[in-house]
Amino acid sequence: MKDLIIFGASGFGREVAWAVERLNKVTPTWNLLGFMDDADDIQGTEINGYKVLGKTADVSNYPDAYYVVAVGASRTREKIVSNMKTVNPSIKFGTVIDPSVEMSDLVTIGEGTIICAHTIITVNIEIGSHVIINLDCTVGHDAVLQDFVTLYPSVNVSGITNIGHAVELGTGMQIIQGKTVGDYSIVGAGAVVVKDIPAKCTAVGSPAKPIKFFEE
Repeated sequence: MKDLIIFGASGFGREVAWAVERLNKVTPTWNLLGFMDDADDIQGTEINGYKVLGKTADVSNYPDAYYVVAVGASRTREKIVSNMKTVNPSIKFGTVIDPSVEMSDLVTIGEGTIICAHTIITVNIEIGSHVIINLDCTVGHDAVLQDFVTLYPSVNVSGITNIGHAVELGTGMQIIQGKTVGDYSIVGAGAVVVKDIPAKCTAVGSPAKPIKFFEE
């Protein structure tokens, strides 16, 4: 079993720890050492039986461990990963896939990705690095999820879609076949995407439409 540290000790981090426990019951894979988090008030404490081992600056203290970043906000997660690589350029990232996930062998998955319980991922799908696919999502054939994408719970991504870099898809939203969501955009909870969504915007509604644009 390989050592693993979860960066992010809030609610989603605790859910990822549960996924690791579930995975290990089926296929012993990860020795979960504990959490890391930059919050001052939890340093040295224990959360759900796992120690908080330090902050970003401490990742080099565990050079043999693998990491996953359990932070839902895509742009925040991207910054954390960048900072971790600055501290330790040789840092290793694992993947955590809940044992209930249904997925074909025709799926590629990048490092640092987390896929949560009861998700279905079909065929000929590309999933980038540091992607989070939360509980009860579906991803259809020939979809591409680029690096740092976040799917919140119960998102339905249809086939031949392209979800851009660091996009966030809100809880319960749906995207029909063949559409694109541009880099860094956020699609709100419950939205229905029936037309391409441009980059760097927030889109809401059914059908989903941009309501604001941003630079970062």
